[in-house]
Amino acid sequence: MTDNKKRAVAEDRTDGSRAPRPKDAATLILYRQGGNKTEILMGERSGRHSFMPNTYVFPGGRVDAADSRVLAAKDLREDVLTRLCRGGCSPARARALAIAAIRETFEETGLRIAAQHPSPKKSRLQVWNDFGTALDGPDLSKLDYIARAVTPPARKKRFNTRFFVADADHLEGEIKGSGELLDLKWVTIDEALELNIPKITEMVLGHAGNFLKSRPGADASRPVPMFQMRYGKRIFAEE
Repeated sequence: MTDNKKRAVAEDRTDGSRAPRPKDAATLILYRQGGNKTEILMGERSGRHSFMPNTYVFPGGRVDAADSRVLAAKDLREDVLTRLCRGGCSPARARALAIAAIRETFEETGLRIAAQHPSPKKSRLQVWNDFGTALDGPDLSKLDYIARAVTPPARKKRFNTRFFVADADHLEGEIKGSGELLDLKWVTIDEALELNIPKITEMVLGHAGNFLKSRPGADASRPVPMFQMRYGKRIFAEE
């Protein structure tokens, strides 16, 4: 476990009380190229949510226990796995985060990133049976990893979130909201910045914009920005 990870787990609030341990979560930034502009998919969180209601975010959510038991059709790229593990993940946890990103995206938008298993795989979880035929499973090879952020200690709910990106060319299905994300739409980075977005989403959008301009290749040594708040101060580091 890295020093950053330890601090994220054990940090005290400014009032001296112990902050809740952040839960692992994963988010997927889907992008598409149209003409001379690049767009990303965002949706508005329902007002029923206790965490960041009525704000625009990327598809994603908390890692479920079952995510670590799902067999991917294709594994993470080696450079992506290395960068995730450098931030404190075990290889198994890194894969669970990527699977959670694909699962949450499918549940919230109806879109999937899939590949075929060499032989049929029936899941005990209905979401993966809904994902497609018995031959289809999550394709982790299409994901890149670009940022990590930890919810500030003052919040009642805290998440240790990894932000993945994927090209919409790899998507299957049509957008259909589940009620968790409303007003799903493709927007440019500039248009996204005009929406009601959390501060951390604004920060990640800036980094996503740089990523989409440069489109870096597979490189295990590429730094990953990590955002967190300690004792009332925002900390910007790299992993």
